[in-house]
Amino acid sequence: MISMETRISPLAHVESGARIGEGVQIGPFCLVGPDVEIGDGCVLTSHVVLTGRTRVGSGNRFSSHVVIGGDPQDLSWSEGDTSVEIGDNNSFREGVTVNRGAEKEDGVTRIGNGNLFMANSHVAHNCRIFNHVILVNGVLLGGHVHVHDNAIVSGNSVVHHFSTLGRLSFVSGGCRVPHDIPPFMLAAGSDDPTLKTINVVGMKRAGIANSTIEVIKEAFRLLYRRNRPLEEVKRHFTETLEGVIPLELASLLTFLENQKAGRLGRAREAFRNKPAAETRPAGEEQKAA
Repeated sequence: MISMETRISPLAHVESGARIGEGVQIGPFCLVGPDVEIGDGCVLTSHVVLTGRTRVGSGNRFSSHVVIGGDPQDLSWSEGDTSVEIGDNNSFREGVTVNRGAEKEDGVTRIGNGNLFMANSHVAHNCRIFNHVILVNGVLLGGHVHVHDNAIVSGNSVVHHFSTLGRLSFVSGGCRVPHDIPPFMLAAGSDDPTLKTINVVGMKRAGIANSTIEVIKEAFRLLYRRNRPLEEVKRHFTETLEGVIPLELASLLTFLENQKAGRLGRAREAFRNKPAAETRPAGEEQKAA
């Protein structure tokens, strides 16, 4: 049970103007900037920096040497009024960094709910991390990366800017990811990872029906083993499933359509330098905070 007593160490520095919720614990040598909002029950252990225009929901935990809201590492940034928005119940382990947005898209770096950022992982400007994502130690996300619900990126992997990792996708350790990874797929390989199989374990944990898992397995075989064209695969399932397409299959096919319409294997590459209202591929749910 979260204590509703707010405690701020006398060795911490909280700027005037910062808004602190109930039950917040701020340990020694933390720095909280004047434009920061911290929701109820958050814990800043020690040596945590929350700076810039950063809004944090409730129940988040920040381990030592975490820096949230630092300047974007983007040469085009011109000190605009950009921000970070974080939802509820996220865990930021030692040395994690999250940069605020650059003056592109809507100028916001967004993080949803229930995510785990392991030690020394990095979320760059204008990224969107949805819900229940895991970034393992040393993962580096370039700017404008989107990571959908329940995706896992294993240790020391690097993701190219404007890439999208689909729902329940899994990236193995040490990967260089220069393109989108479709939902439910398991990618491995240190250089331009290939799709090895589907993420059966993750799908079962998410409560997806075995019948649907078998359909996704069949889609994987057709697309990545037999190299059938996407339109042919869509016709196949329309006929064999008599028009009753599982939501998971529909989302996979829509993701692949978006990827095909993009550039360099990245759906969102087609939206680079466009206004914020035009930077979302069809079918992408906006579940982030």
